[in-house]
Amino acid sequence: MAVKMFASISIGSSETEMKIFEFSPRKGMKEIDCINTRLNLGLDVFKMNRISTKNIDELCLVLNEFKRIMEGYRVEDYKVCATSAFRESKNILVLQDYIEKQTGLSIEVLANSEQRFLDYKAIASVTAEFETIIQNATAIVDIGGSSMQISLFDKDKLITTQNIRIGNVTTKEKLAPYEKSRTHFETMVTELLNHELAGFNKLYQKDRQIKNLIVVGGNLIELMKRFQKANKKITSVSKEQFLEVYGKVINLNADELAAGFDISTEKAPIIGPSAIYCKCLMENFGVETVWLPGFSLNDGLAYDYAEKKRYIKCSHSFEEDIIAAARSISKRYKCSQAHIRNLEGIALQVFDRMKKVHGLSERDRLLLQISVILHNCGKFISLEDVSECAYNIIMATEIIGLSHTEREMIAYTVKFNTSAFPDYDDFDTGTSIGSNDYLRIAKLTAILRLVNALDRTHKQKCSEVTVVLKEHELKITAATHEDLTLEAGTFREKADFFESVFHVQPVFRQKKTF
Repeated sequence: MAVKMFASISIGSSETEMKIFEFSPRKGMKEIDCINTRLNLGLDVFKMNRISTKNIDELCLVLNEFKRIMEGYRVEDYKVCATSAFRESKNILVLQDYIEKQTGLSIEVLANSEQRFLDYKAIASVTAEFETIIQNATAIVDIGGSSMQISLFDKDKLITTQNIRIGNVTTKEKLAPYEKSRTHFETMVTELLNHELAGFNKLYQKDRQIKNLIVVGGNLIELMKRFQKANKKITSVSKEQFLEVYGKVINLNADELAAGFDISTEKAPIIGPSAIYCKCLMENFGVETVWLPGFSLNDGLAYDYAEKKRYIKCSHSFEEDIIAAARSISKRYKCSQAHIRNLEGIALQVFDRMKKVHGLSERDRLLLQISVILHNCGKFISLEDVSECAYNIIMATEIIGLSHTEREMIAYTVKFNTSAFPDYDDFDTGTSIGSNDYLRIAKLTAILRLVNALDRTHKQKCSEVTVVLKEHELKITAATHEDLTLEAGTFREKADFFESVFHVQPVFRQKKTF
């Protein structure tokens, strides 16, 4: 592989940043340059629910300057992503169209779950350290301008990820009119966050002892420069070290903070709220060590790009993290794990044997697996209207690493598992689902319906199943001595839809065992 130059640009709530990366066989992924500009887009959205014309024009100037720099570095490919400010702005479509016409740059607006997954990939790019840290209970906290994301890991598994609508820019703006002193501001922020964390602790932390806190964003690494070690990509500070610095800065205003700690005047205003959040999280979780990775969303964008292009190899399975998040949701809604495990194996067998017929991707295989994992979650709410309840649960629950459209596809696949599948003309027009996605949903639904029939009683009678595709017949054979009358009858009911979608006739056979 020759040396490749890549640029990643992130448009955040308070800062727009570009990083230039070099990918080479010898050095792997290497950051070459980083340029950032403070633009308070999140404040516009907080005040007006939209980004002002003035700030959009300023953003276009910044992006055009970034383009000039990219040309100087002879960048071969790039990615521009916008986060919460764009996501929550009412004039998002107009903004995208205007900016693309003014700059020639295509902008992707990330769903919150996609953004946090890329942040997580940025941290995980330091594989050796990251894998060691998350062996113990660890919370990754991403402090943004308008929100905070908390992702909880334990024993190398993602337990949950939750978004809290508290950010270092919006909170400062919201509480400024009531502030009587710096101490008073600290008290208000702490009370606000403690209230939000009480619910998180009750639902997810429970008796789990969180030993590590990984803090992304908030520019806290600027505050802890003295603890940086040579050749270490993640700075770690003990609880005592953090509190020592905290005590020195909490009563300083932005100008005093910038002068006393050699911090830029642009970054100084958000460090105060970020430090309060960090202290509050440490107290709530009982952490021993705070880790401050010197990464941003741009590192995650570059890492994701390099991984997909096979420029770098990663030993950590990010797909397993998405699946682990789905399993955590299914357990929360009391789904039968034995039933799910049984159906997963059969569904993935059917998917793999049907590759030449269905034309779906490996990503669709993941969506099918998650659909199987979550297909019964609606029973937690209602036994009468399972499909609609399951759809609402999935649409209201973030699944890290999935786009909004992918989550919607899973929700519809689960919904149509037990409810009538509509024609495309009758499909809900208020969704992001296009004709191609509609066909993918139909195929995933057909597979889910068919395999779900094989465990109709939830007794896992069909635990030993073989799947063979021969011409226009899909033969599914279960080796068991159990009575499969109910399963066989339900299978025949679901076979018609499967055949109408794939033009393949599914056939169920039982191989008696003794």
